[in-house]
Amino acid sequence: MPLKERIAHDMKQALRARDEARLRAIRMLQAAIQRQEIDTRTTLDDGAVSATVQKLIKQSQDAIEQFTKGGRDDLVAREKADIAAWQAYLPEQLSDEALAKLVADAISETGATSIKDIGKVMGALKAKVQGRADMAKVSAAVKANLGSP
Repeated sequence: MPLKERIAHDMKQALRARDEARLRAIRMLQAAIQRQEIDTRTTLDDGAVSATVQKLIKQSQDAIEQFTKGGRDDLVAREKADIAAWQAYLPEQLSDEALAKLVADAISETGATSIKDIGKVMGALKAKVQGRADMAKVSAAVKANLGSP
């Protein structure tokens, strides 16, 4: 079942179950997907939907940081609940060991020898880890393996 259909199905289930928190999170996700489709004038595939989910999660994590600084524990709890609902639509995240192996393989495939080659390595890794790892974490692993200046 395509990811967009699964999201629509889950929204109907949340409506029937009267699960307000989950319903709010799914509606927010559907709105983000629809906004992305309108902006790009295309129908999103599962990969693009996953990228949209990741973007929402990243925004919520940033909001949690701000709400924590502001002492708004009620909003922190709400954002965490939204993140928990959205994570169900992401593929299984890569472990640190699996990520390290992918980084090492990409470095050997591209023949990268210094930090100047980070673009080649990241390009090779992007398709393999999209949706399964935070790209900032991937970048940090590549820099560590290439020896940052």
